[in-house]
This record gives sequence, C-alpha cells and structure tokens, in this order.
Amino acid sequence: MEFKEGLTFDDVLLVPKYSDITSRSQTSLTTQLSRNISLNIPFVSANMDTVTESSMAVAIARAGGIGIIHRFLTIQEQANEVLKVKRSGSVMIENPYSITADKTIETALDYAENKNISGLLVVDATSKLIGIITKRDLLFANSKNLIQDVMTKDVVTAKYGISIDEAKDLLHKHRIEKLPLVDESGFVKGLITSKDITNNAAYPNASKDGKGRPLVGAAVGVKGDFLERSESLLEAGADTLVVDIAHGHSENAISTVKHIKKAFPNCELIAGNIATAQGAEDLMKAGVDAVKVGVGSGSICITRVITGSGVPQLTAVMDCAKIGRDYGI
Repeated sequence: MEFKEGLTFDDVLLVPKYSDITSRSQTSLTTQLSRNISLNIPFVSANMDTVTESSMAVAIARAGGIGIIHRFLTIQEQANEVLKVKRSGSVMIENPYSITADKTIETALDYAENKNISGLLVVDATSKLIGIITKRDLLFANSKNLIQDVMTKDVVTAKYGISIDEAKDLLHKHRIEKLPLVDESGFVKGLITSKDITNNAAYPNASKDGKGRPLVGAAVGVKGDFLERSESLLEAGADTLVVDIAHGHSENAISTVKHIKKAFPNCELIAGNIATAQGAEDLMKAGVDAVKVGVGSGSICITRVITGSGVPQLTAVMDCAKIGRDYGI
C-alpha cells in the first residue's frame, strides 16, 4: 500500500515576495468560476438549504461573487428564487409583472406580496399598457374595489431601448419611480425603476450577466426530475447549474452531466464533489465546465471524519487544477 503526502491549508504558508503594487486599489480579485463565467471576487455561497436562497444570492452577487440556490425546493419554488435574483438588480426589467384592470385590489396586493414587488403595471386583454398601481395607490383602499378605480391612468412611458441617462432624466422630471417601456403600439416591453438605477450605482463590483442582471446559479440532483428542473431553472435565467451529489466521482453524477449537456448544450455546468484528479478528468470528459473540489469535513458534511474517505483539501485542489488546465477549465 502506498501512502501519499497530503496537505491542507493549515499546513502551508505563502512566502512574502517583492510587490510593485503601491495601493490596494490596484489589485484585482477577478476569478474564473467556470469555462465562461468570471467573478469579481472569489466567493461562491454554498447550495445548502441553510445558506443560499435569493436573499443570499442577491447579496453575494452585489459584492461580486455568485450564489447557488439549493435544490431542496419544488421546481417552481427554486425557479422563482432564481427569478427574484435576476429581477433584483437589472436596470431594465424584462417582462415586468402586470395585472388587468378588472381584478380587485385584494388580488393585486396578494400578487405584489407574493412577488415581493411594490407596484404593478396595468394592462388590457391584449397586454397594452393602460395604467400603473403602486403601494401609494392601494394604501387605505377598499380591498374589494377594482384596480381600475385606483390606478394611475396617465402613465409616463418611454420607448424600449432608452439609455439609462435618458431614463434618469425622465424619472427626475416627472418625479416618478417607475418608467414603463413600450413599443410603438403601446405593448409593454420592459420597466426601469429608480431603485434599480440606484442599486446599480451603489454596487460597482457586482457580478452581472450580459443583460446587466446579477449572476446566480442553481443546484440539481442526479435522480428523478433533474432534466425538468434544469429546464425550468435555465428558463428562469440561471447562469450555471450545479450537479449536487456527495460523491461526484460516480456513475450517477457522470450520467447526469451527460444528459444535461445533451439536452442543454449551452448550459454552463458545474459538478461535484470530488477530491481526485481522476474524478476531475472523468467529469470534464463528460462535459462539465467546472468541478467542485472537496469531500467533507464541513459544517454539515462529515464524510471524511466518519468514513475516513477524502483527500486533504489543498492537495485535492492542486491535483484537480492540473487536470483542469489540460481541459481549459
């Protein structure tokens, strides 16, 4: 039996060397998460039910990292968490929530509370904009009254494609907080809010997708509904999926990776957990864009402690990194 030396992070120190950096502002913490996604800080919040849902994912994306929404939810619940993240920081909201004028105020309040939003666009049966309601309109109103009785009808709008500076001018000029975007026929195409513009300026290092929305990932399992779940999460806007299994170097994990990549070839896919170079290579051959390295001990996972199975973390990362370079990961 061969015994190999293994090191964990507590076993080593970094040797200080000469630096020509004169200010911390000159440093960059930009980190490659996967083959096609980079982060502004090297932080990913775990896909655990006690760690990451939309609130954590929003917070860490604003700081420059990414959160992975855990999978211990129904498919729709998990997809909704992804949607909440995507809508939290987009300067221009695509497909804004709307309601028709014949609904009651009670219905509007329930809908707004469920979506965690402060206002709704009011549209007719053909989805043309006819008004807007905010919490101010609904305050002290009889819940049985209709939306058409309290909505603001003379809505200030802008054409889809307006610049942020132009939108800011309109918001200020008319002292409004929400600016619906419409096409030439009056159909709703988007929404810009003062809150989102403010947040965009307040978090300059936020990690964003190509549309300016916060980055977010979501976890899937290896059995049952993983393909259906993957489809819903990607439709909701998830930037990456994480195949989540305690022992990622397994037939179940590899098979799941292949199925997901076949169904969604453009999906940025991460899988794990693994602890060896061979595990990394087998997953990379299956099509992943990144691997999760490390077999517990952790705050919950105690696999290494209980079973005696695992690799010291620094050694595991080094071994897997060597393979990753060969695969461009």
